[in-house]
Amino acid sequence: MNQNNFQEFKDLFFKSKKYWILYLVLVTVLTLSTISKRNFTDPTFEIAIFILVAIMGIFSILFYFSHNSNDELYKVAFVIILLFGITTALIVPICDVSDEVEHLTRAEITSQGVLVPHWTGDEVGIDRLYNHSDEGKYSNVKNDNVGFETIRSHMFFNDNREKTVFDVEGDTDKINYEPMIDGSAFEQNPFFGYLPQAIGIFMAKLLDLNVIWILWLGRIGNLVCYAGLISLAIRKTPVLKIPLLAVACIPITIYQAASVSIDSMIIGLGILAVAYFICMLKADKNSIEIRDVAIFTVICLLLGLCKLTYLAFIFLLLFVPRDNFAFKRVIPTSLASISIVAICGVLWSRYSTPALMHSWRSKLNYVNSAEQISYFIHNPAFVQKFFTQIFTTDLAWMIYGIFNFFSAGSANHYANTYYLIFVALFLFLFAILIFYPENNKFSIKTRLGTLLVLLIVYVGTCFVQLLTWASVGYTNLGINTRYFVPLIALIPIIISLNKFNLDKPKFDNYSFILIITFMATLILAFTTKYY
Repeated sequence: MNQNNFQEFKDLFFKSKKYWILYLVLVTVLTLSTISKRNFTDPTFEIAIFILVAIMGIFSILFYFSHNSNDELYKVAFVIILLFGITTALIVPICDVSDEVEHLTRAEITSQGVLVPHWTGDEVGIDRLYNHSDEGKYSNVKNDNVGFETIRSHMFFNDNREKTVFDVEGDTDKINYEPMIDGSAFEQNPFFGYLPQAIGIFMAKLLDLNVIWILWLGRIGNLVCYAGLISLAIRKTPVLKIPLLAVACIPITIYQAASVSIDSMIIGLGILAVAYFICMLKADKNSIEIRDVAIFTVICLLLGLCKLTYLAFIFLLLFVPRDNFAFKRVIPTSLASISIVAICGVLWSRYSTPALMHSWRSKLNYVNSAEQISYFIHNPAFVQKFFTQIFTTDLAWMIYGIFNFFSAGSANHYANTYYLIFVALFLFLFAILIFYPENNKFSIKTRLGTLLVLLIVYVGTCFVQLLTWASVGYTNLGINTRYFVPLIALIPIIISLNKFNLDKPKFDNYSFILIITFMATLILAFTTKYY
């Protein structure tokens, strides 16, 4: 660093002093709300991580003020997601994320070059992992020695879920390539949702690293892809850049992005689709070409193949002002895009739905889609209960889930009681999504159409869970906040109340401080809980 650069850095450091001091104060207060008696026994690691996130936060603030223009904000998005995300990937315990063991199995199989996992039961005429039994909610009649071929090192992760590397032995062992059969490997998911993780795992194998790096590099590969998708989304959207960045950095989102879960791809593609939609809404008249429609269609298709209900995002095309298109046959083109996505979705569901039985999900004794639909049709009170539940208790739980994390290894889900953090985060998101000081005028048609799409995805996802997860006659849906993060990004389009005379640059600055504050708090909350 030459003298001029050092002077610029020094000037920026002192110029942004009030912001990084605010960051340190907020992180300190929120972290104190997560500590317990056990953290005072030997706080060395907690103090070290606090110092680390303090340095990362100050660096992020300096980088932001160096690149906070509309043309460069995407660089900030990429850097902060990687910076805080990689730390999260290393801090979060082994396979702590929902279904992460199974996601890891699929990613490892993909790293072998196998894009579609092979169900070994086909050779012996077995089409499901578990057969139905007459007693109990879960069947224990398992078909042994059928499943998907992976490597013996998989058992290290299966046996040590929710533990840190300080609590286990064997994390420094070399990778064991001996073949083994695992019963579940997310066969129903598309291969491209696991390519980033597979590349990370392949690198761990190529470099002959210790077994723990299968998980860590798999997580980091997934995170890099997510950071790239969000960076592209921030670069693409002409407005609402900071609100989209805030949604992309919600703690539950970073938690998923820093794992080997396909949810990272779903959220990344979902926010990218929203960014393209906003871009088309704000496009000049006669400027949207067919190639733009094609790109949006591909994004929606990839997103929908990862989670079928998100195929409905293609309907957003119908709510783009017709004058913005550079060609005349707008409606036929939009309908053609919708038809292509719908046909691909139907064809994919015909493959993916039966594949659910090639997993532990087949042990659910009382789950029957046909009988559930019949019960739904013939019981009006059950229909009322379903809709009441998803718009009351379930919706409240989804909101609370913005700072709530699933723990795969314990008998009970890890539901935190960090109410101070939740309330602060909720109020921040409410303010930035509803009252963001940007004069974005969307038509009533666009607002209502976007709301309709949001409801289709939300209700559709809940209904799919009713058919594939809940027992017949029951509404135990098992839905989670991570399913709906892209829908949060639609809120500023549906509702925006720019009624306050707020200074947008200052609002953006303070919003950025809060964004990185909550990401830092995510890291420290896991540190104080597990270390």
